[in-house]
Amino acid sequence: MNLFADIRALTLDALADLARDGTIPEGLETGNVTVEPPRDPAHGDMATNAAMVLAKPAGLKPRDIAEALAAHLSADPRIAEAEVAGPGFINIRLAPRVWQDVVGKVLVAGTGFGRSGMGQGQRVNVEYVSANPTGPLHVGHTRGAVFGDALAALLEYSGHDVTREYYINDGGGQIDTLARSVYLRYLEAHGQEVAFPEGVYPGDYLVPVGEALKAEYGDAWVDRPEEEWLPAIRAFATEAMMDLVRTDLARLGVKMDVFSSEKALYGTGRIEAAIEELRGKDLIYRGTLEPPKGKLPEDWEAREQTLFRSTAYGDDVDRPIQKSDGSWTYFAPDIAYHHDKVGRGFDALINVFGADHGGYVKRMKAAVAALTDGTVPLDIKLIQIVRLLRDGQELKMSKRAGTFVTLSDVIDMVGPDVTRFVMLTRKNDAPLDFDVSKVLEQSKDNPVFYVQYAHARVMSVLRKAAEAGIDASDESLRTADLGKLDHEAEQALAAKVAEWPRLVEIAARTHEPHRVAFYLYELASGLHALWNRGHEDTTLRFLQDDPDTSRAKIALARAVSIVIAAGLGILGVEPANEMR
Repeated sequence: MNLFADIRALTLDALADLARDGTIPEGLETGNVTVEPPRDPAHGDMATNAAMVLAKPAGLKPRDIAEALAAHLSADPRIAEAEVAGPGFINIRLAPRVWQDVVGKVLVAGTGFGRSGMGQGQRVNVEYVSANPTGPLHVGHTRGAVFGDALAALLEYSGHDVTREYYINDGGGQIDTLARSVYLRYLEAHGQEVAFPEGVYPGDYLVPVGEALKAEYGDAWVDRPEEEWLPAIRAFATEAMMDLVRTDLARLGVKMDVFSSEKALYGTGRIEAAIEELRGKDLIYRGTLEPPKGKLPEDWEAREQTLFRSTAYGDDVDRPIQKSDGSWTYFAPDIAYHHDKVGRGFDALINVFGADHGGYVKRMKAAVAALTDGTVPLDIKLIQIVRLLRDGQELKMSKRAGTFVTLSDVIDMVGPDVTRFVMLTRKNDAPLDFDVSKVLEQSKDNPVFYVQYAHARVMSVLRKAAEAGIDASDESLRTADLGKLDHEAEQALAAKVAEWPRLVEIAARTHEPHRVAFYLYELASGLHALWNRGHEDTTLRFLQDDPDTSRAKIALARAVSIVIAAGLGILGVEPANEMR
């Protein structure tokens, strides 16, 4: 049930009536007609721009259309008032029964209230985390992991068929560096004293990997030349790091459907096949790039390369895909990887990248547009940095990793639920300050606590109702006389509940799961406000002397808790039944 969609449908039906009776011309395009909350809640429950949108193509004054449309809308029993405002907007107030009915529908649908068929089963691949397998996930990876996982859940909730994917960057030189670092730990495990040269990974997290390597191979690699042990230790170390990544993700509640390997693209012809497909579209050529703007690097020289004509799809410059020595650039396997995703039949692709990949967005979008002739959209979400603080002071280093704070460190400090919620309290492209002291405070300023407290308060009401002998089961609440919810404060809270299905669709359409966290905070605020008003106005308390009145008021509280639980489920957070 999307009440806003229902009233928009009513508006379109009314416009059709106006066309039939000759008030407005037939055949007007109504795609831009909206019904949404007004900017100022004092103006009503909803507002429509229909008259403003249609006035010019209709050749009529906006107010003339608005007045005729308002008269039609007012005839519907759901509409208490339709008032023309300003140059031609229509402010709509709904009848109290509409809000009361929302409560009943939530109780019937449960956490399925707000689920949408908007996605129509569209197959979407969401690739996220995809960190180099050279160490434990850090706090920056954590934000990307939470964002990607919540976005995947949001898309599923709105009717999409979602695949969660991790692209293992195991094809570059960083894996050789990892292997050399593990080899040093392997020698340490054999009792040798080793020096860690600049450029290797010195973190203690590799100590158990070196020990495991010793247990597997004994002293077979000790003091042997690198060319003998590098391939085997590369594979061993990569798998050990991916085990570490999977463990960290599991602690965060993230489970991937697919792990794809960059290394698996090499030597299989898959890179060549993707490039040949682009060549067949006259998008691969030999050429020389213009020098970079600004100060030239000392080692820059003009040289002929194999280039992808990415400017044909909106990129700033064409991009090299093969070096002068014949080896592939890092861009080539990425093209092949996306070629593979397209080949698996996805209707849309979403990549979640760190902010340092901002310069990569246009070329990757160009590649996918070229491979699919623009039929498969690629949305790239950039995740801005996270500053981890304690009492306002930045935390910069982990004992285990040596140079950064790990995902595991964060979970140890605040737990997975707090970690996930806080990571979604800012839009993905805005920097985030995460103060591990503040997120554990029990105050309104802590959104995690505030939302959880609202859910726990409702659970407390249900327990107290049971103690008072009131049947507050969902089955019983569905039959409550919701007409008793006649106070404007109760109807305002029901109206906030009614926004949930619309919010889900907007958040899914824009790929913005932070909207869910924002909404939950607003809904929790409404519940707390009604609770506090009950201290002065006893008629607003959820438990009354009359059991029937109690059941109606409890039904409203229960509807709030159901929506909070559904929203927290999308964010991957367990709702609290009591606060400790």
